[in-house]
Amino acid sequence: MKILSVFALAGSLGLGLVSGSAIAGPADDAKAHFNAIGSGDIDQITSAYTGDSRFYWIGGPLDGDYTGTDAIRGVLAKFTKVQGDMKVSVEKLEEAGNPKGTTVTANVVFAGKATIKVRYVLTYRGDKLVSETWQIAPKLAVGGGY
Repeated sequence: MKILSVFALAGSLGLGLVSGSAIAGPADDAKAHFNAIGSGDIDQITSAYTGDSRFYWIGGPLDGDYTGTDAIRGVLAKFTKVQGDMKVSVEKLEEAGNPKGTTVTANVVFAGKATIKVRYVLTYRGDKLVSETWQIAPKLAVGGGY
């Protein structure tokens, strides 16, 4: 009975004690987000943002701070249009969270017309993506993917 209570408490606090759980979390959402970018699916890419979400693009020709779904949609539409279909490789995907929110970090490579290496930081509050940072990192070492 006490073990079941620990799992129930952990679940109510948003703590993932059971690995391999069928419940999707922010790390799974991040993978889906990266793949949506790779396929150019702008509607899926922007579905998790709020009107106040912030997107920080650091480096490269799209460098800037973008606030709100429309602004983020615009910059990602430019990126995906120029890149075309992309192969996405992800390494060092890590999730850290508490009841107030979750941060997912990863090294991501988008290989389309150009190869773009990104150090990624995503911040979720509940199921909403409230902050996203793309640090363009040309020397980032990424080899094999998920």
